[in-house]
Amino acid sequence: MSKEPIEHFEAASTLAVVVSSNEPLLFLSEDQTVIAASTSFCRAFEIDPATIIGKRLSDVGNGEWAMPKLASLLKATASGSADIEAYEIDLERPNQKTRQLVVNARTLDDGDKGRIRLLVAVTDVTAVRAEARLKDDLVREKAILIQEVQHRVANSLQIIASVLMQSARRVQSEEARGHLHNAHLRVMSIAAVQRQLSTSTGGNVELRSYLTQLCDSLGASMIADPDRLSIAVTVDDSATEADVSISLGLIVTELVINALKHAFPDQPTGRIAIDYRSTGSDWTLSVIDNGIGMRTGRHAPKAGLGTGIVEALAKNLLSEIQLSDANPGTAVTIRHSGGSDRQPEAPRAA
Repeated sequence: MSKEPIEHFEAASTLAVVVSSNEPLLFLSEDQTVIAASTSFCRAFEIDPATIIGKRLSDVGNGEWAMPKLASLLKATASGSADIEAYEIDLERPNQKTRQLVVNARTLDDGDKGRIRLLVAVTDVTAVRAEARLKDDLVREKAILIQEVQHRVANSLQIIASVLMQSARRVQSEEARGHLHNAHLRVMSIAAVQRQLSTSTGGNVELRSYLTQLCDSLGASMIADPDRLSIAVTVDDSATEADVSISLGLIVTELVINALKHAFPDQPTGRIAIDYRSTGSDWTLSVIDNGIGMRTGRHAPKAGLGTGIVEALAKNLLSEIQLSDANPGTAVTIRHSGGSDRQPEAPRAA
């Protein structure tokens, strides 16, 4: 078989593949004259197949394909200096909606080394882009709604805390007043994380800011003389998911309340230090006071609601509690080690 029939057969095969393609394709010469167009291209862009062959690309349809930037890129592709990959264009036609297209083009060897041919694939992404925009709009609307709910929840918690405090002032029983006061502080701790959530992205809570605000709130509620008692917070650049931060905040609330109530009965000054550190999936939360230390025997306080809350929360976070003598004072350490779905995230820059 001679070389010429083979070349003609390969060229005919190329034309057949282009014309029958299910994808919108154009087969162009070096000067961007249409050699063949797929039926799907003509159907997608409402072009009569009988009129497209032999036309320059800029003359196809009603001239809507006359795009200088596209022509320049096709020229560069024909020269071998570039390929068009995922080039986005807007196809504008009179009395029709603009369509977003993605164009890919490369040179094609059709058997004749002396001729340059371009194979151009056109994908209509109008519907995809519209769907993406709709999805983005829905995500933004959802984020706004969630933020609004968070604001309302935080406001509601503030109202509940205020009612609890007013009730505590009215009751005659010291025990009942103490329970209401503790309930007020617990509600305030949850309100603090809600305020953080309303300003956080992705539902993550920056622990340094959250625990600092929480302890400021506890101090303002329970410390009558800031010169006598103080609370210091030291936290690295960790961030956690909201549910984890709530658990950590409630643990801190209970331990700080307990220290303020029992650690400094007769001391002229006292200090409570909160420290949080994490490395990878491991983290440690410590609440340390320099008060009278752990009482033993008949002087040891009975385990109350706060102790039960701390133990339950620590168990939920798959962590262990360690109680030790701080000499002076008491140290409570909550430590989590190993991989767990409930753990705070690894440290990251704030």
